[in-house]
Amino acid sequence: MNSNRVFIKNFTLSELERWVESIGERSFRARQLFRHIYVRHISSWEECSDLSKMFRTQLQFGTQLNALTLQEKQEASDGTRKYLFGLHDGHFIESVLIPDPPRYTLCVSSQVGCALGCKFCLTGALGFKRNLNAAEIVDQICRVQEDLESSKRITNLVFMGMGEPLANYEAVLRAIKVLIDPNGLAFSHRRITLSTAGLVPQLYRLGQDSPVNLAISLHAPDDNLRSQIMPINRTYSLSKLMAACRDYPLPPRKRITFEYILMEGVNDHPRQAKELVKLLQGVKAKINLIPFNPHPGSPFKKPSEEGILAFQDVLQRAQLTAIIRQSRGADIGAACGQLAAKYLGDQCGKTETVPSD
Repeated sequence: MNSNRVFIKNFTLSELERWVESIGERSFRARQLFRHIYVRHISSWEECSDLSKMFRTQLQFGTQLNALTLQEKQEASDGTRKYLFGLHDGHFIESVLIPDPPRYTLCVSSQVGCALGCKFCLTGALGFKRNLNAAEIVDQICRVQEDLESSKRITNLVFMGMGEPLANYEAVLRAIKVLIDPNGLAFSHRRITLSTAGLVPQLYRLGQDSPVNLAISLHAPDDNLRSQIMPINRTYSLSKLMAACRDYPLPPRKRITFEYILMEGVNDHPRQAKELVKLLQGVKAKINLIPFNPHPGSPFKKPSEEGILAFQDVLQRAQLTAIIRQSRGADIGAACGQLAAKYLGDQCGKTETVPSD
């Protein structure tokens, strides 16, 4: 890509208005561009007949319309689709579409790889390459929507793909502004969920900066175990994380979702469920219980159905909402904890590709 070109999807509407004015056009043109990009889903500026030929030429040579290139698409037996996208610098990311008509949820990535190194997550095993910019985040939604049949629309977005969203705070917040802008993709903030492993300072900022739903990747009820499987806990302990959750500004009907991956013999004992009940006291919470999704080289195992139900029963008896989340797309490596853009293996200095299973 020409280094002088700007990624047009990096701009919020107000930023685009300023950019349009900087090249000699009226600010209202920004709203036209937003409509062409996010409502019409144009593939070329030549499709914009309401713009002057001179302006279209400026856009053609001064901007990059798409930040991603679709490299591969896989569809699982349950209809889940996994998309492999190439970035302009040779890196790759994955996004996952989960169909549950009329609901279509897209799992969005925010980084190439991840620096947090959670022991149960394949993405973390790849290490961290770089943050995505806002255009690369927004374009995941645009490109997947383009791939869907005309009668289907993405209805929900979850920042639960590759990377830690709050470690890429500014780009993620800029992307969310585009996503919820009524002139842009026009998602309701109630349909967007951001998941974090617990970067406490950014968590306090998020509560002030954005109305989207919050999910916490918890996965252990005590500091000792959580620090073993989630190194971030050594920096931000459970006491600090829970304090931030109790202080988090929630509207009356909203709750924080706590994600808890159940791993046999690690965190699935009923005693640990009781510890979880105590940990969540004073927090408006609901819990997603996620049976571990195996991948090559992992020492963890999925608990028995009996063990999963016993853990859930302890939580429900304590009047907590606890839902067992069924995995989707496991046969194509698209389930929770399995995302690992397979071509990243070469970028890690390996001769073989990293498995996506």
